[in-house]
Amino acid sequence: MNTGPARGMRDFLPEDVRRRRHVIGVIADVYQQYGFEPLETPSVENLETLQGKYGEEGDRLIFKILKRGEGAETGQADLALRYDLTVPLARVVAEYRARLPKFFKRYQVQPVWRADRPQKGRFREFYQCDVDAIGSRSMVVEAELLAAAADVFTRLGFSDFVIRLNHRKLLEALLAGRQISKSSWADFLSAADDLDKIDVKDAVARLMEKGHDADGAASWINWLSQFKWRRGDARPLATFNEGLDKFETLFNTADQGHPQLTAREAAQTAIVDLKKILALCEFTSARGRVVFDFSLARGLSYYTGAIFEIAVPDLAGSMGGGGRYDNLIGMFSGEDVPACGISLGLERILVVMAERNMFPPSLVASSADVMVVQWFAHRTDLYLALATELRAAGLRVELYPEPPAEDNQKGATVKQFQYAQSRGIPYAAVIGQAELEAGTVSIRTLATRQDEQRPRADVAAYLKAKI
Repeated sequence: MNTGPARGMRDFLPEDVRRRRHVIGVIADVYQQYGFEPLETPSVENLETLQGKYGEEGDRLIFKILKRGEGAETGQADLALRYDLTVPLARVVAEYRARLPKFFKRYQVQPVWRADRPQKGRFREFYQCDVDAIGSRSMVVEAELLAAAADVFTRLGFSDFVIRLNHRKLLEALLAGRQISKSSWADFLSAADDLDKIDVKDAVARLMEKGHDADGAASWINWLSQFKWRRGDARPLATFNEGLDKFETLFNTADQGHPQLTAREAAQTAIVDLKKILALCEFTSARGRVVFDFSLARGLSYYTGAIFEIAVPDLAGSMGGGGRYDNLIGMFSGEDVPACGISLGLERILVVMAERNMFPPSLVASSADVMVVQWFAHRTDLYLALATELRAAGLRVELYPEPPAEDNQKGATVKQFQYAQSRGIPYAAVIGQAELEAGTVSIRTLATRQDEQRPRADVAAYLKAKI
């Protein structure tokens, strides 16, 4: 029998879980500081809720659930595993709009599923950490979301992250101006995102493989590459942000050989939005982190405005991303409800932090602060009481479960010390005959094998001061 998890799924052992909880705890704490409230939604959604929201490629990756009972013979699906956290949020807002505040700010940390082909770094089940603001078109929303993301990465210990910023309407205006049919936009936007991972030549080749002519593909990719932020680029952030001014000039100067944009009004609005976001970010913790990157596209079809991704130099792909999606909730409610959000990639954050050795030593070293050693053969009650006292004081305590066959059995105490060391536990607490008579506890520092006698009433405070 194969005892491993299903392909694309993972088991998380205790050290993995501690690391995940550490990161999730930081994320939740930061989001709460910005006034966001927690939300959870079911793992299973109606299939019609999810279909048609992610584009053709996304719809293919929905994990469908076949009908059950009498409908099982049809081979049809009516339910699906949650694909992301944004569409379920839109459904919740449509369902409970009257009970929610005018400006609903929520964060959500839950698993999602993709019927993808498993490969290194790509799983069928993974967690998303989303934060969204519903009900306002103000660019203050984008600025605060980017500030919250910046605070998360700073708190986790990152110092080299960059937030890439673009606008979906700017990309669409240029595509329209190049007379590229709307049915092909997804291919060209995907090619824009490819520039984050491959060079210009390969990006052009991919467009040609999808049936687009060489001249059109090369023209699009070469245009984008002018405004591309590249990982590890040493130029000042201001240099990249000047690209927005450069693009505005090119957009307004058709006689310089640049494509005529047919959606001028939408493009101009997008430029105003981007400049506003950049200006507002100067007063937040995102200051100096945000760069304009015209090659950023984001694949999901529901984005309608500003889009953003978080990147670090030594990771292909993003550490998180999001954008404005003002039309998605209206698909469920029929109302015009603006929305904007960002999702942090927990799995990628964990990978980079592990590779950089960024986790606190105490997090990965030990499951307990102290282990209570059993010296007497028939006094487990004594050791349970001591463990209870220490736990009540807020210490993490492990009690060795097996008492020796006889009091102070030769080698039994050493065996328990060795076990504690193998678990990475720094201290052991011992009550033997001498300690019992004196009302003390012997605290052994396992790394140095030094013992110190402390009154039993003071042991908890003593250990807490040392840890």
